Amino acid sequence: MANVLIVEDEKQIQEIIAGYMQRGGHTCFTADDGIDALMVLKNNPMDLMILDIMMPNLDGFTVCKMAREMSSLPIILLTARENEDDKLKGYHLGADDYMTKPFSPKVLLAKANALLRRSCALPANAINAGKITLIPASHKVFADGQEVVLTHMEYELLHFFMVNPEQIFSRDQLLNRIWGYDFEGTTRTVDTHIKTLRQKLGDEGRHIVTLIRSGYKFEVTV
Repeated sequence: MANVLIVEDEKQIQEIIAGYMQRGGHTCFTADDGIDALMVLKNNPMDLMILDIMMPNLDGFTVCKMAREMSSLPIILLTARENEDDKLKGYHLGADDYMTKPFSPKVLLAKANALLRRSCALPANAINAGKITLIPASHKVFADGQEVVLTHMEYELLHFFMVNPEQIFSRDQLLNRIWGYDFEGTTRTVDTHIKTLRQKLGDEGRHIVTLIRSGYKFEVTV
């Protein structure tokens, strides 16, 4: 998977982020301040950096600017401030995404994986979530290391969920996206396929979450 640098001076937050990234399959490097972060970047190949703005010695904005001069790795900024000017400054300095504290570690992991896929740090032909690996080139799916045989529609449904993590989709939306607008069946088709898909994925079927009166989402559970 990917090498992720976590730059955060609050140890508890640093450990929480590292825990989620590691369970997501990534190798984590940590730094307590901006100077340490730049040293890690100089001495280790990194695929993504999660960077707090408010830090001692060198703040996150400065580190972001200097890191961008050294590398094109994706950067996610973390901050306790919701000021729009701060966000714009971060993007101007080269950040790829921005999260305001308090944040969901699950969403942070999903954002990190999305950025890694786009930057090709993760294999272009593999999509990973928890213990599920989906390989678009061969239409193969593995759960906990074992190949899972899916029908075409089950595969398309799982693929759609995995490339759109943490997003809520109604049954009608899924029906239109996967089966097409001219499909004459009902939304029960979606329920039936999701039930079967969960069964085939075993314990990893827990990623597909039912939301009462809303629909479904693919939760990046770790």
